[in-house]
Amino acid sequence: MRILLAEDETELGTWLVKALAQNDFQVDWVNDGRLVRRSLKATKYDALILDLGLPGLGGHDVLTDLREADERLPVLILTARDSLMERVSCLHGGADDFLAKPFEVSELEARLIALIRRSRGNEHPRFACGPLGYDSATKQFRLQHEPLTLTPREHALLRALIQHSGEALSKRELVERVFSDEQDVNPEAIEVLVHRLRKRLEASPVRITTLRGMGYLLECPP
Repeated sequence: MRILLAEDETELGTWLVKALAQNDFQVDWVNDGRLVRRSLKATKYDALILDLGLPGLGGHDVLTDLREADERLPVLILTARDSLMERVSCLHGGADDFLAKPFEVSELEARLIALIRRSRGNEHPRFACGPLGYDSATKQFRLQHEPLTLTPREHALLRALIQHSGEALSKRELVERVFSDEQDVNPEAIEVLVHRLRKRLEASPVRITTLRGMGYLLECPP
């Protein structure tokens, strides 16, 4: 899952990027509220972690700006201002959840996963596409009730597709999710991984479809 973090505390931001990365989150970090919209236009994110005390453009203004533009990205407010009035104000302003500092990263991770599931109309901790399932708690795939053995790159690609099942992801978006730790990756590497995954899924009704000019789509049987 790809997350945008808007936080101006350097120590906290550095820690969050590393801590979330250990649990399969890819985090892009900005430290100025004015950079949020620019980042959202350039990259497709699954959720936004938004600090209220940002320089340039405060968190409340960022949130108002996003919702007035009909940007429906799930937003989790992260702030030291832990008061009932603040929480109510944020939720009325369009925030999806609120977490006060200090906090445990495990709770932040659980809240992010819940927000993303709800935004896709799925309250269950398991992402599913027909007989293919991914459990976000155990980070395991199962196909027709059997564990599906994948390489780390295959796992990352299939995870991105199942988390966006029914939605096309471009090669660029997949490269950013699968090869986040590398630079100058040839997009053709995605074609190789897709070919391998198709072979692993060929005995099932789950299909990875190529949409010309759009990317790849995980199709689920009815």
